[in-house]
Amino acid sequence: MPVVRGKNIDVLFSPEQIAARNMELAAQIAVQPKNDLLVIAILKGSFIFAADLLRALHQVGLAPEVEFITLSSYGQGTKSQGVKIIKDIDSEVKGRDVLLIDDILESGRTLRYARELMFERGANDVSIAVLLDKSCRREGTLNADHVGFECPDYFVVGYGMDVAYAFRELPFVGIVTGDVADT
Repeated sequence: MPVVRGKNIDVLFSPEQIAARNMELAAQIAVQPKNDLLVIAILKGSFIFAADLLRALHQVGLAPEVEFITLSSYGQGTKSQGVKIIKDIDSEVKGRDVLLIDDILESGRTLRYARELMFERGANDVSIAVLLDKSCRREGTLNADHVGFECPDYFVVGYGMDVAYAFRELPFVGIVTGDVADT
């Protein structure tokens, strides 16, 4: 069990497991015909997964245009009332196939919003790739087209995901054990 900044972190998915799965996801994505593919990474948590998946897509012969969007849930307390755009993409999506990349699919609110937004802007098709699918937290019926791993109902960090802005840099996905409030 790694100890990072005084915290015990149990490895849930190792760097080797993640790298192998990224290649499998890229192969899945490459099989489907694409119309001027635009990949949109949803920031901040997806940045490491998106970079690695894009490199894997290159290895299987795809060279998509890449964009970034920053979305935020808003509301009072822990209850989300909606999603707002913090930083939008610059590219036109009309008539294109879009692949949204995110770190984790939990409730589905943010990805549902992003997907509907791309269709409203005229995307031909919008598919979703996520590193982790925490289906036990889903609100509604949104599913990802490409899933790295099913995620048990734990708070996970690493590989771009954080708690209180910490642990994004870890090369694995892990579970913080003990009190995360002391981070």
